[in-house]
Amino acid sequence: MSRATEETNRRMLRARDAMDRAYAQPLDVPALARIAHVSEAHFIRVFRATFGETPHRYLQRRRVERAMSLLRDTDRSVTDICFEVGFGSPGTFSRTFRDIVGRSPRAYRKEATAARVPTCFAMAWTRPSARPSA
Repeated sequence: MSRATEETNRRMLRARDAMDRAYAQPLDVPALARIAHVSEAHFIRVFRATFGETPHRYLQRRRVERAMSLLRDTDRSVTDICFEVGFGSPGTFSRTFRDIVGRSPRAYRKEATAARVPTCFAMAWTRPSARPSA
């Protein structure tokens, strides 16, 4: 790998690390290009070539990954989570979440919550003899 390629990769990693740290902040291409010390057009082109997706899509994916964790581990509303992870509207959040995950945030929460219970416990609980009689 040439020295120029290594330097370009370092610059892209710097920008990606900034997105990972500040995913909930309003980040735009000009700010990220400044972090990488390249022009905006060059930044978009090289970022995509390096990581296989545009900076915008990467940032959306990071936000959705964080939202998935919050949906699994908290009882906070979907709207609160939407704004916490950096989306500007619940509609955009739901559409993006569905594009990336394949189901709505509410459906994901329902499935993730159900999936956390070990099968042996779920089966024991749903057996008629497992419940105390009234």
